[in-house]
Formats: sequence, C-alpha cells, structure tokens
Amino acid sequence: MRADIVLLPGDGIGPEIVCQAELVLQEIARLFQHDFEMLTAEIGGCAIDAHGDPLPEKTLDPCRKADAILLGAVGGPKWDDPNAKTRPEKGLLKIRKELGLFANLRPIKPCAALIDASPLKRHIIEGVDILFVRELTGGIYFGDSRAWEENGEEVALNEMIYRTHEIERVVRVAARAAQQRKGHLTSVDKANVLEVSRLWRRTAQRVVQQEFNDLNYDVVLVDAMAMHLISRPRDFDVVVTGNLFGDILTDEGSMLPGSLGLLPSASLGESGPGLYEPIHGSAPDIAGKGIANPLATILAAAMMLKHSLGLSQEAEAIEQAVESVLNAGHRTADIAAGAKSISTVEMGQKVIEALRSGV
Repeated sequence: MRADIVLLPGDGIGPEIVCQAELVLQEIARLFQHDFEMLTAEIGGCAIDAHGDPLPEKTLDPCRKADAILLGAVGGPKWDDPNAKTRPEKGLLKIRKELGLFANLRPIKPCAALIDASPLKRHIIEGVDILFVRELTGGIYFGDSRAWEENGEEVALNEMIYRTHEIERVVRVAARAAQQRKGHLTSVDKANVLEVSRLWRRTAQRVVQQEFNDLNYDVVLVDAMAMHLISRPRDFDVVVTGNLFGDILTDEGSMLPGSLGLLPSASLGESGPGLYEPIHGSAPDIAGKGIANPLATILAAAMMLKHSLGLSQEAEAIEQAVESVLNAGHRTADIAAGAKSISTVEMGQKVIEALRSGV
C-alpha cells in the first residue's frame, strides 16, 4: 500500500513522541512492504509563533489531501494568556471542524502488566475494556460564546447546542462498534436538567430502537457515570456521549490504566482522513527532557493503520509489540512507580525491536 500521512508534532513533548511513532511506522512499512509518505506540518503554539495562526492553510491543505493524520499535542504556558487573540487549542478545534471529524474513539483497556500502576484496586480494573465514543464537533465547545460587563460586573456565556443529525450520526458509530464487541451500548447525558440532553436522549433512543434493536442499551446520567467509572468500570462496553461530558469522562477513565501516556484516540468523520493522537496534553514540564512516554502515540499510529488504512494485521503487530515491551518490564518514568525507567527514545527502540522479533 502507498499512503500519504501528515505528522503534526505540535508543542511540548509532541515532537519527541511523534518522532518515535514515525520510526515505528517506518519499520512497519519496511516489514510489510508498504510505502508511507510522511509530511510534517505545524499546528498549535508553534504555528502561532511561525504564522500567527494555530492552523495555517499550509497545514490544513495537505491534511485535507492526506490518507491519515497523526498528531502529538498542542499548547503550553507560553500561549496561556486568556487575553490572547488566538490560542493553540483553536487549531485543534478548527481541524476537527474543517475535516468533519465528529466521532472521537477512546479505548480504555488496562494492560495486564500494569494493573498495579493504577490508583484503583486490582479487583476493580481487571477485565476492563471500554470504548468511549465522544461527539467532537458540536456542543458547548462550538456554540456561541461571549463576555460583557453588566451592572459593574463581568458576565460570560457559552452556548451548548446540538442538532438531531449530529446526535444520530455519532450514536450510529457507537452502535456499530457495540455490535462488533459485546453488544452493550450506554448513552450518557444530563437529561434531568439540560434541554440539550433531553434531545440527546430522545434521539439516541430512537436510533437504537429503529436501527440497532439487537443491542443491550441503557442510559446513565453523567454524574452517576463519573462514579460508576471508578467503582464498577467492568459493567460498560461502548459508551457514547456529547463533547463536554466525553472530554471529562475520558480523562477520568484514563486513570484506570494508571497513566495518560498509554491511551490513544481516533477522530473520524464520514469521509476523508482520520486524525489520531494520544489523549494526553503537551506536558510542558517534561518537554525536552527525553522522558515522555511515547506508547500512547505509537498506539495511536496503530489505530490509524486499522481505521484509516485498513491494515489490521499491521496494527495488531504494533499492539502486540507494545504489550511485549511492557510485559518485559520496560517502563518510562510515568509508569515506573519509582523503579528504574528508560527514555522516550529507548522505549521507541524497544517497540521496534519487539516488532522485528514478533513479525
């Protein structure tokens, strides 16, 4: 296969972790005789510095033409001024909107070798395998926002808005995924308070009843879900929810495996390239130190091979290589629990070595 892949390292530890994922993809291309043409472009804070725009057209244009996109992370203290004209995160929101990436897939499956790295007890997290499907281009992050002064005090407003078709399409993505897994779909909302959530609940229930009546379907309020996720996470299979709730719940869920550095994500649309990234941020406090965990980004590359390029065997090879490395006891600082750790580069090399021996 020949594929055009755009790499968006971004800010903070982004360049370090994307570099390791790129090396893994190069090794996959060599082992399986593919041709991956990889172009690097700027997004986020580095793009603001270079172009005054967190997502310049010279980045967006090749992304539109690509087969897939691999992102590192955006943001950092340098660009955190709340009064700034533009911020790095705007680039991330814009690329999702421009490419129609409405469904964010975040798998949460703790590695057996790292069960004890989780802050939760072993009996709670053993056997956990959840796929979160988060709506990504609607909701409060994309509604109108404004701030003003009134009667001598500051006032701010953000609008949460959803349309029927936005809910229908993401529920279908989640339902199809559930059909391929354990057949259990959970929708999360706040319908006891929010009108938007009442629309979400009605629409999700109609789609499931009319098109996916073979599923075991239930509904959970978001505050209850936040509790269930740390008390009985094994009870869930596929979870679908809106943008804001999905953002919060998946970050909470990231603590089940014990580190943000282990979890990848995929952002998909109805057509065009998918965007793949680790769920963690730019971690500016460790940027440049060579200690960042590249495994989430490497696993994001595996998701890219599977979902955008149709290379399931190659994706599985990467996943097995990562598991092999962890089973062998190799750890970056975030998952070492005070024991001996290896560097970002060393971890990437260990995965490549495991790929070679495994394939």
